[in-house]
Amino acid sequence: MSDSINNFSTLEQHLLNDYQRDMSLSATPYADMAKQLGVSEEKILESISSLQDRGVISRVGPVFRPNRIGVSTLAAMAIPEKDIECVARIISAFPEVNHNYQREHEYNLWFVVTASSAEHLDIVLYEIEQHTEYPLMSLPMLDDYFIDLGFKLKMSAIK
Repeated sequence: MSDSINNFSTLEQHLLNDYQRDMSLSATPYADMAKQLGVSEEKILESISSLQDRGVISRVGPVFRPNRIGVSTLAAMAIPEKDIECVARIISAFPEVNHNYQREHEYNLWFVVTASSAEHLDIVLYEIEQHTEYPLMSLPMLDDYFIDLGFKLKMSAIK
């Protein structure tokens, strides 16, 4: 992301700064934001879409603390370079996988798997191994060190 805060509209600055946490938990969160900011819901949605298109934000949604709803694990696989893209596509097709990353290491493909129960998680991990034909290493969380990833922005157009 190469944008400086000066390249964002006043509305975008508010969206980036004011809604990193404590977003309205309602059936109409964007309408709630629009009312608070004095604009239309359509304008809120257009601004969010623009921020996503420019790579400033990837998603708008809740962040749940690990294992508060269901179970999860970090998984790693050692995949030959020639197969990495194919295996990554297979893994990404599982709805229980929310992201995966290629790394420079013997274990070069890392991803997080979430499931409703430990039994379901075990089934998904087994299915990933079966579909990819590679073993995986499951690294379940032992301790939770919560980090607040919100960042207060210095806003140029707003006092």
